[in-house]
Amino acid sequence: MSDLTWLETTPLADLMAEAADKRDAAFGRNTSYSRKVFIPLTKLCRDVCHYCTFAETPRAGVPNYLSAEEVLAIARAGEAAGCTEALFTLGDKPELRYRAARESLAALGHETTIGYLREMCALVLKETKLLPHVNPGVMTREEIAALREVSASQGIMLESISERLCQPGGVHYGSPDKAPKVRLETIRLAGELAVPFTTGILIGIGETRTERLEALAAIRDLHLEYGHIQEVIVQNFRAKADTKLRDADEPDLDDLLWTIAAARLILPADVHVQAPPNLSPGVYPTLIGAGIDDWGGVSPVTPDHVNPEAPWPELEALAQRTAECDKILVQRLPVYPAWAADAGRWLHPPVATRVMQLADAEGWARDDDWAPGLVWPTEEKPVRLTRVDPQIDRIIDRAIAGIRLQETEIIRLFAARDVDYERVLQAADALRKEVSGQTVRYVVNRNINYTNICYYRCKFCAFSKGKTHEDLRGTPYDLDMEEIVRRSREAWDRGATEVCLQGGIHPDYTGETYINICKAIKAAIPGMHIHAFSPLEVTQGAATLGLSLTAFLSRLKDAGLGTLPGTAAEILDDEIRAVICPDKINTQQWIDVVTAAHKLGLRTTSTIMYGHVESPLNWARHLLVLRDVQEQTGGITEFVPLPFVHMEAPMYLRGLARKGPTLREAVLMHAVARLTLHPLITNIQTSWVKMGPEGAALCLKAGANDMGGTLMNESISRAAGTQHGQEFPPEAMETLIGGIGRAPTQRDTVYRPVGNERREVSFGAPELAPIVQTPPRKVAAE
Repeated sequence: MSDLTWLETTPLADLMAEAADKRDAAFGRNTSYSRKVFIPLTKLCRDVCHYCTFAETPRAGVPNYLSAEEVLAIARAGEAAGCTEALFTLGDKPELRYRAARESLAALGHETTIGYLREMCALVLKETKLLPHVNPGVMTREEIAALREVSASQGIMLESISERLCQPGGVHYGSPDKAPKVRLETIRLAGELAVPFTTGILIGIGETRTERLEALAAIRDLHLEYGHIQEVIVQNFRAKADTKLRDADEPDLDDLLWTIAAARLILPADVHVQAPPNLSPGVYPTLIGAGIDDWGGVSPVTPDHVNPEAPWPELEALAQRTAECDKILVQRLPVYPAWAADAGRWLHPPVATRVMQLADAEGWARDDDWAPGLVWPTEEKPVRLTRVDPQIDRIIDRAIAGIRLQETEIIRLFAARDVDYERVLQAADALRKEVSGQTVRYVVNRNINYTNICYYRCKFCAFSKGKTHEDLRGTPYDLDMEEIVRRSREAWDRGATEVCLQGGIHPDYTGETYINICKAIKAAIPGMHIHAFSPLEVTQGAATLGLSLTAFLSRLKDAGLGTLPGTAAEILDDEIRAVICPDKINTQQWIDVVTAAHKLGLRTTSTIMYGHVESPLNWARHLLVLRDVQEQTGGITEFVPLPFVHMEAPMYLRGLARKGPTLREAVLMHAVARLTLHPLITNIQTSWVKMGPEGAALCLKAGANDMGGTLMNESISRAAGTQHGQEFPPEAMETLIGGIGRAPTQRDTVYRPVGNERREVSFGAPELAPIVQTPPRKVAAE
């Protein structure tokens, strides 16, 4: 152990200040907790710790283990109360001491308590949305591995490294599982098996301060070797009636604070330090001041069965007390964000799926039940803090000045919560007002998806049907040219100025197909603006004709193409593209198409599709790619955030994606984009199809200034599961925009005002005629 004696001689105030600074550098303003339900599977234990009231002996007429029905009842009550963690706490291997335990286990079909625990964890995983966290005591390698398959995390309190406490007269005398070496070996084995792990020390049970430091150093060394220790609990001994230590002195507050600060300073920066709030009521500010960043598990449903005399704090009160310390209470999962982010290493695949579905983009627990495409949530989040983080203000000032932000600065904006979140939104809205005034623009257009047959295998897409034309997720179609032209003419007659054409990459399409579509529409409706073909379609079309991008785009322009949608961008970071669309164009190829179009005078939009497997780092990289392209060419008309609609997306159904962004993340995407892209991209659009009318209105108050198109038909988001409609007519657009105190204006595709004739025709438009989805005309040979 390195020399830690300085910790015993440094004044407490200095230690606490240094510990708090280290904590803030690692974790910022967030103080986390896990909303849990406590499941005491058995209170039988072979150990006889002198301070414990949890352990019991077998009693006639009292079940020795919870039944499966009882376990599920507790878990479901926790799920209903918004819990995400099922904490299984139990005595250590009671079957090695009590015949009654062995008989009970036999009746349950098991030889060991841990075998039954595994079955119950699997049951909770199957029947609820909770994530099991298990504290079964000392374990073998095989037992840890078996539990890893059905739990998100595991734990064992080291408690102390002092062998003295296991000798006669010590609190652990007669408790073989409390021998420090066997507990350290369990922690080590968990590291070898890549198990996210919790441990900690219990202070005030007869150990010395030097022994506490030695215990913390041992934990540190194991984490440095394996990287698996998520959190270290500093738990203060509480004297309890009916125990041998009922009259023992409890550690005083300064002793607890010294130990917390020492833990923070000894442990690596990525290890979280926790102090249970129910064991130290009324002194939350000093605990935070000493360096903790986590309150541990707090249950709105079940008591603390280990410390039943100490009730949990009410969550609203805990949030308020935390805010009074200038910290933001954030709900976490049993697995912390850093470990959730590397789920392939730390979690068994089915557990990783559950974690992904419960987590937001940072890895914290989702803070709402909303998902893109669903109806609007009614609950508003309270703002508890009064002081904005100065770092947030500094980043905003740089953005408003037009300075290119760093990735880390953008990530910090995306992490904004509480008063920081409100500040980012306010700044983005003020910048929107400065740049585009009180006008909100929209375009009357029609979406025409000319085919849903595609030979690419993008894992997020619920729209395409596959190159063999099989009926994978609905009926495949390939529109006749006559139907494309009919829809375009009908759109013109209903006041449209634009048709937006995109589709799957049909194996029979060539570049001539796209050219002929443009020619046919222009021949029939010369005044219609054609906004068509993503960079993927352009790349494919050029390749089929053996043309350069510039040559093919020139032919499309000559045929009547006016602008291009900047879709197929998804996330412009090849680290993510390799996961969600490995056979699609890469980031540089997307940039090449867009810049080639701009050089020819063909302007494009830009998009992001977010909320699936990526993180805020990838969002930051994406936004900077767009900013850099715009600085070079000036050809991007607007930025359109497209939140991932998960319901029918293949990668979500296979357990490989989150269920879209949270509402906070979706609104922040618009706000942060406004700040990051300033002053180069001046229009930020919100998607009413994915956000819903209420969500779109909220985004208009957070930096967005554009509502996009009325669409008339929308197929891609509807295929993915959105509940919102296929058309948002001018009457509804202007009602929504006017309802938030803004002035609605119809525009064309490149943000010019629309003449009175087009505007007048667009109001009171007749119903659309039934569409004809032309069946595929060419089937692959068998």
